[in-house]
Amino acid sequence: MKTDPRVCLRNFAAPLLGALALLVAAGCGRPATGGAPAPAVPVQTAVAVQQDVPRRVESIGTVSALRTVSVKSQVDGIIAQVNFKEGDGVKAGDLLITLDRRPLENSLRIARADLANAKAMADQAQADLDRYQQLDRQAVVSKEEYIQYVTKAETAKAQLQAKEAAVSNAELLLGYTEIRAPIGGRTGQRLLHEGALVKANDNSFTLVTINQLAPIAVTYAVPERSLDEIRAAYAAGHATVMVTERNSGITHENGGLEFIDNTVDPTTGMVTLKAVFPNSDAALWPGRFVYVVTQVGVDAGAIVVPSTAVQNSQGGSTVYVVRADSTVELRPVKVTRTAGDNTLLADGLRAGETVVTDGQLRLLPGAKVEARALSGAPVAPKKS
Repeated sequence: MKTDPRVCLRNFAAPLLGALALLVAAGCGRPATGGAPAPAVPVQTAVAVQQDVPRRVESIGTVSALRTVSVKSQVDGIIAQVNFKEGDGVKAGDLLITLDRRPLENSLRIARADLANAKAMADQAQADLDRYQQLDRQAVVSKEEYIQYVTKAETAKAQLQAKEAAVSNAELLLGYTEIRAPIGGRTGQRLLHEGALVKANDNSFTLVTINQLAPIAVTYAVPERSLDEIRAAYAAGHATVMVTERNSGITHENGGLEFIDNTVDPTTGMVTLKAVFPNSDAALWPGRFVYVVTQVGVDAGAIVVPSTAVQNSQGGSTVYVVRADSTVELRPVKVTRTAGDNTLLADGLRAGETVVTDGQLRLLPGAKVEARALSGAPVAPKKS
């Protein structure tokens, strides 16, 4: 005998529907209770402060000697004596090298002898001219003969001047046998020694190179966008420069901006600047790289918060402000600029107000917060 499938379905569904009805009835009969308050969200905070913040342009520069001179000989000769040691500090005019003087001394003697001969001839020619002037007045000699003696006297005078110049030149060349420091600074390697032959202005040989270390220069480049602000500060006379050595971390704050290049490099968009430091302790050394900060002004009385407190969106910049009851308020702010890890605000916040610096992703306006360290321990608000 066959069983109707519809009867089997009703027999299976009846107990299931009854159980579901009992669950619904139990749920409807349970008394309703109020939700527990949400726990405080752990966040990190900082206090907004009002302070003067310098406006700075940061870059990387190279220390270079303010002046560099490659010392060469101006006359041919043999090095007779070297009067300095490598690395010595020298002053302008100090004797560095002496060449053999004897060939040039002989040349000076010859020039002086020629001068004496020319002077005697000039005196004789002038005496003859004086005598013939008297005869010319008396019409005893012809005009042609008188003009010849005038010419002889002028020629002898010109020859005398040439011999005087030759003596001066010989004295000058003899003075070049004493090679002196043209500037004050520090000497480099000594490339030639006693007995070496030197040629006048020989480009293949340099006797020694002198670098001026005090004062010293730092050359660096800044972006084109900073040029107008730097030029305005330079024109007003309050553009200052400080550098920090990369290895030691020592900072030198007594630099002055001395030069702004007259063009912007079109390939890099950078402009070259040069600052000068006294460097009396010779701490800065040519060729070293340093971090350069150019201060072009000060934002007085700015409201400052950590940059991590400021959130940016399509609607603008906002911060979460912690109210007295430990709840937060989402407040729009106006950002002036950033300075390192801090942000300067022009509007929207007052000094002394507490802002959230970490944990904003878990917050909504009105949420209750608790300032905690990363380990979970409560912390006091940060002070500047």
